[in-house]
Amino acid sequence: MAKTNFAYEKRQRELEKKRKQEEKARRKADLKNNPDLAEESEADVAEGEPSGLEAADD
Repeated sequence: MAKTNFAYEKRQRELEKKRKQEEKARRKADLKNNPDLAEESEADVAEGEPSGLEAADD
């Protein structure tokens, strides 16, 4: 039976964490550079809608 490569799995988790941190930093920088986007995202949060999704009419 093949031996699990824990080092590979750990490296993949680290890369994923780093990618998420960079994406978060990029979003924060975009909001800082463009305050209009920040106002829109605050309005979405105030309405209770998930960011980037429209309300579904049933």
